[in-house]
Amino acid sequence: MTEHSTPVPTDRPAPMFGTLLTAMITVFHEDGAVDLESTARLAEELVDGGCDGLVVCGTTGEYSTMTDEENLSVFRAVKEAVGSRVPLLGGTGSNDTEHSRYLCLEAQKIGMDGLLVVTPYYNKPTQAGIEAHFRSLADSVDTPIMIYDIPGRSGVPIEPETMIALASHPNIVAVKDAKADFMAAARVMAETDLVFYSGDDGLTLPWIALGAAGLVGVTTHVDTPRYRRLVDAALGSDLETARQINEELLPLVRATMTRVPGAVAAKTILQWQGRLPNNTVRLPHVAPTQAELEQIRADLSTSVAANTLTD
Repeated sequence: MTEHSTPVPTDRPAPMFGTLLTAMITVFHEDGAVDLESTARLAEELVDGGCDGLVVCGTTGEYSTMTDEENLSVFRAVKEAVGSRVPLLGGTGSNDTEHSRYLCLEAQKIGMDGLLVVTPYYNKPTQAGIEAHFRSLADSVDTPIMIYDIPGRSGVPIEPETMIALASHPNIVAVKDAKADFMAAARVMAETDLVFYSGDDGLTLPWIALGAAGLVGVTTHVDTPRYRRLVDAALGSDLETARQINEELLPLVRATMTRVPGAVAAKTILQWQGRLPNNTVRLPHVAPTQAELEQIRADLSTSVAANTLTD
């Protein structure tokens, strides 16, 4: 727990990965090299702000444009910085099962507390293939796995029947859901012990109302303490407070998640806040255009957090 946290209600056991997790960016130097020092410092800021878990080298961490050794070096740096304070999940997904297995095993050696494994993308496997992929990885490690269901990126959803079947594996324990099929999720939650997390920043409140444990977010970079209060209010069944905070956060979600890719927007806003030395991203990401910057600033100008920005 951080000083911003409040206890999870007694009828909901505390989840092993926490309730507010940021899917961290990876900070780069201006020449594109990984900036381990700044990445570790950001991890400390996020935990100080109220995160009780972090995802390292996920989609927002631009893992797919980094070498394996770069990804593993970031695991090590963040583990050293905050691994004694909060659970850490390493992004180890791939569309190649053997490549993913290698990353899972290396992350386990480093001591990551969990593995975030996305549905194999681009290949568009069948449901049988998806199940075989996750089972094969789960059989290879002792580290618990959080499945990442995001058909908008992977090209295929994980159907409820597949999720229910995977829940029988002892190493598959959680789901980051960016599919927003609440009916399907409600069925899986009713029929399994899988712990669900919202994978959509703007849907955190309805997800928790449905039974999710919390959020794995990107906008949480921008205003971690306010997201901490939202999650705590929602988990504590303080609906009035949760609705108010949710409304306050909507402009930040628009700024971070709707104008440009989340990694690009988060880095830009963090630089404006004086928390990053630059907003460098790797191709195929590019910096926001002037028009996009103006849209992001316009969104932020309607937020109570806007006064934290600097030029």
